[in-house]
Amino acid sequence: MNDLERYFRDNTGNLIHKWHHYFEIYDRHFARFRGQEVHVLEIGVFQGGSLQMWKQYFGPGVHVHGVDINPACKTLEEERVSIHVGDQEDRAFLRAVAASMPRIDIVIDDGGHTMSQLRCSFEELFPLVDAHGVFLTEDLHTCYWREFGGAYRAPGSFIEYSKNLIDQLHGWHSRQPEQLSVSDFTRSAHSLHYYDSILVIEKRPIEAPMHSKTGSARLPPFEPPQRKTSVQGAARGLLSRVFRR
Repeated sequence: MNDLERYFRDNTGNLIHKWHHYFEIYDRHFARFRGQEVHVLEIGVFQGGSLQMWKQYFGPGVHVHGVDINPACKTLEEERVSIHVGDQEDRAFLRAVAASMPRIDIVIDDGGHTMSQLRCSFEELFPLVDAHGVFLTEDLHTCYWREFGGAYRAPGSFIEYSKNLIDQLHGWHSRQPEQLSVSDFTRSAHSLHYYDSILVIEKRPIEAPMHSKTGSARLPPFEPPQRKTSVQGAARGLLSRVFRR
């Protein structure tokens, strides 16, 4: 049991509602920020319990900014917790919230979970997250629920949208630049981590990947046999030659 899960289980303060498997994911990606000056933006205040949880977890150097459409949430402000009341789909509002913060180290999107909301918050805030920050979107099971604008493989689903980010991560290797090329996302995203209902994107400045060889070759060159009629066999042969360039 990590510190976040322990806090949740022992909580007698403001209400927190979380899937139990989330705590391991949070700790895996947030632990490196503990004990430092860290600026967290959480979309979706609810009853304010998670804002207090982040304060305890990250320590005295944290400042948590909560976003919610409910004006009553403003009463939950306290030391090192700021509340911004507005619509998650209002792009100008999101930009204004970001501008009010010294920087954004972590975004936790636990807002309305509709497909349009998920896409809006990602498109507006991901580019503004610190170069070594984290963008976490949770409750992505709504991507499979029609009432939230999702469905299995629905074109407007945020899951389907995020699959394109996998391609962009590999933009350096594209041989069809008219379809896939190096983008700002390619240059700023280090990794994408998919979990049940959660996508975590870790940022890091990325340059074109390099490869090299060390040591001595001890075996003669070998070309695996290929069947001319097998596309799969040809692909295996191509992959075996990728690093012989």
